[in-house]
Amino acid sequence: MFVSNCLSVNAAGHLTIGGADVTVLAKEFGTPLYVMDEATIRESCRQFKASIDEYYDGNGLCVYASKSFCCKEICRIVAEEGLGLDVVSGGELYTAHEAGFPMERVYFHGNNKTEQELEMALAYGVGAIVVDNRTELERLGALAAKAGKPARILFRVKPGVDAHTHNYIRTGQIDSKFGLALETGEAYEAVRAAMDMDSVDLVGLHCHIGSQIFELDPFADAARIMLDFIAKIRDELGADIRELNLGGGFGIRYTQDEHPRAYAEFMQRVSGAVHETCARHGMDMPRILIEPGRSISGPAGITLYTVGAVKEIPGVRTYVSVDGGMTDNPRYALYEAPYEAVVANRAGEPRDFVATIAGRCCESGDLIQEHTHIQRPEPGDLLAVFATGAYNYSMSSNYNRIPRPAVVMITNGKPRIIVRAETYADLLRNDL
Repeated sequence: MFVSNCLSVNAAGHLTIGGADVTVLAKEFGTPLYVMDEATIRESCRQFKASIDEYYDGNGLCVYASKSFCCKEICRIVAEEGLGLDVVSGGELYTAHEAGFPMERVYFHGNNKTEQELEMALAYGVGAIVVDNRTELERLGALAAKAGKPARILFRVKPGVDAHTHNYIRTGQIDSKFGLALETGEAYEAVRAAMDMDSVDLVGLHCHIGSQIFELDPFADAARIMLDFIAKIRDELGADIRELNLGGGFGIRYTQDEHPRAYAEFMQRVSGAVHETCARHGMDMPRILIEPGRSISGPAGITLYTVGAVKEIPGVRTYVSVDGGMTDNPRYALYEAPYEAVVANRAGEPRDFVATIAGRCCESGDLIQEHTHIQRPEPGDLLAVFATGAYNYSMSSNYNRIPRPAVVMITNGKPRIIVRAETYADLLRNDL
């Protein structure tokens, strides 16, 4: 019935997440409210880690992409599960550091890292910096030389694989702001330049072909292309590339019509391509890294809202207004991301009412979903939107000076706040 296993309906007909009645959560913490299930997060971490151990003989690391959902508590959970951490900004890096995350398991990404961020990464001793371009390579080389310690780096490479996903979240093709192109020789020349620098240690390559991908072939194709390039580097430049980060992008189920593959299927198909390509080139398999983000945090989360007005426009549509919107979930406004929702206090009833869920912002495009099926709503009802654990809190904003909601984690059926709700005073803290 639901897109995530952590969701159910109790005897009162109320939606539950991780065994907690969401109507009770709404009364205690208010709405809008992000709710995450810890057991689901941990189980996803363990499935990815087990797949790495099985298909790569333990010679790998699952690295959580924290841009999907980043706070101190998720960093602690991921660390406890033995994963690495992918950060893409100084803010995410600082969060990981303050949470006590092992810095040697941190990979610092980004297409335009500032000098301050690079200095922070060097000072913290991150596991590796994923270099995006030649300008960054030269800047990092100078900073590492000044610090007196070589920087461990991976190069981000565009493998030329066009993943079948939304244009805004495709990143592996040549026309992308990310990385160094293979087709033009740009990546090869960057490797050659790094080999001539004493202040950087080139340990690996990285690629990422996009997000929310359900097909297996693009991942396998990217692995073959990257390993062919590693063999070329070995044969022509004599460099030993010891790590290959194949990125993330594994699709999750947002609606009943979507059927993502089991994590092990991704691992099995891609590992087959990795082992075959390494054997063909007569080279040892590099350490394999993957970067799931959405597939760990997304299914574990929901967002709760209180229904305000229900406005019917005869022959057109019915707007169901809620007390949140694009400030806590901008993904529909950005690229019409699909979601499913229920009236949570009557979750066991049929979803036979067609509604457009409207946010409260002074913006016509502030919608969460259009022409979607929910139970017939009344003002004061509780609405739950599923699979919002990824790219909702992390992309939230204070547009219209609306405070960000709290994040509650459910652990063994019990709620605890892991991110406090913002107050109006918080909105003014930097005003002069």
